[in-house]
Amino acid sequence: MEEMVEQIELLLEQEDTTQLQEYLNNLNISDVEELIDELPEHGPKFIEILSINRAVNVFRILDFPTQERIIKKLPGKKVSEIINELPPDDRTAFFSELHGDAVTKLILHLSPADRKEALSLLGYKEDSVGRLMTPDYIAVKKSWDVTRVLSHIRRYGKNSETIDVIYVIGENGKLLDDIRIREILLVAPETKISDLMDGRLIALSANDPQEEAINVFRMNNRTALPVTDEDDILLGIVTVDDILWIANEEYTEDIQKIGGTEALDEPYLDINIFRLVKKRVSWLIVLFLGEMLTATAMGHFENAIAKAVVLALFVPLIISSGGNSGSQASTLIIQAMALGEVTIADWWRVMRREIISGLLLGTTLGIIGFMRIYVWTLFSDIYGPDWMTVGFIVGIALVGVVLWGSLAGSMLPLLLKKLGADPATSSAPFVATLVDVTGLIIYFTIAVMFMPGINH
Repeated sequence: MEEMVEQIELLLEQEDTTQLQEYLNNLNISDVEELIDELPEHGPKFIEILSINRAVNVFRILDFPTQERIIKKLPGKKVSEIINELPPDDRTAFFSELHGDAVTKLILHLSPADRKEALSLLGYKEDSVGRLMTPDYIAVKKSWDVTRVLSHIRRYGKNSETIDVIYVIGENGKLLDDIRIREILLVAPETKISDLMDGRLIALSANDPQEEAINVFRMNNRTALPVTDEDDILLGIVTVDDILWIANEEYTEDIQKIGGTEALDEPYLDINIFRLVKKRVSWLIVLFLGEMLTATAMGHFENAIAKAVVLALFVPLIISSGGNSGSQASTLIIQAMALGEVTIADWWRVMRREIISGLLLGTTLGIIGFMRIYVWTLFSDIYGPDWMTVGFIVGIALVGVVLWGSLAGSMLPLLLKKLGADPATSSAPFVATLVDVTGLIIYFTIAVMFMPGINH
């Protein structure tokens, strides 16, 4: 890479545009993208002098901040060429990131047909399948024979996003079936399309959330899926390459939310430091206010703590164990929901498993906690004459707190999904804060039950 950068810098210094153009046009697309990352100030020049085909292929794999910076510095003619040549789904993804006024200016560069198409695509919700689809596909009628279909593919196939799958449409563009190209190539030329139809159609709705599309692609071996409206009219197709991008974005957002921050809409190193702080501070304030309730809970049991100071020694142990078990459970369930392994309908099965898991995990930690107090008592009288009672309180409290943490961590994502919110917002820190407060209440309530004298 260093050698490539040096060569480019030399050509830039010599202002040898012809040689530079030839050099860039002979590089891999990914190499040009890396060059733009290494020499960002020359990015617009690289895109401008590349052949239009290669310029578009480089532009579509750049991250959005780079795309936006380059498009602002390109001359109008080049902007028009790139916007017109971009595949419709990539064009829509780019438009959807821009502010409204910038979109309006760019749409003016499109031909009337492409303008209508772009506005149509932009009419769908930001996270819907409609934003991913492209109208470049091959559609045929069920009355056609294979000879006519192959002739149609030869004529229009080059403009299609993929010809792996051919779509059969009926009256008014209603989708009837999808047929893989191999089925068409392996039969006699006079075979009718209707004879190849099997009715095993898998389609996405334009208004479906993109997350659902990810799961449909995951469960079915398809390189593309058709997109329909409420009346089953074929609108476009979504290809697996777009789904892979979205799956990666969804995963990144979920990981950021699980970590207790708002999802970043730019790469970490590119985002403005004040925007980064803003995205983190709101959750930290919420969690801080939540943790304040731990002081309130301890204040409520002030008498108990004053009479048996030894109980306060185990507060960090109790609340961290509950928080850790809750964080584990919430992370497991959020991931299982993202993969489609768990749905809201499975809540009872999840709860049953977490009750058993929580009891087993809590009992394990409870025994270790009791043994720790027992061993320390052999060498010290720090826990006093009531060490056994303290040991039982800590042991039983750990069972209760870990069980509650597991239940809260597993049920909260399902509850949020039921309420229409993003399950990933039931982040590990959020669950830990919730369990910290309730864990203290469980601990001191058990303490009061086993040591009645401390409440007087």
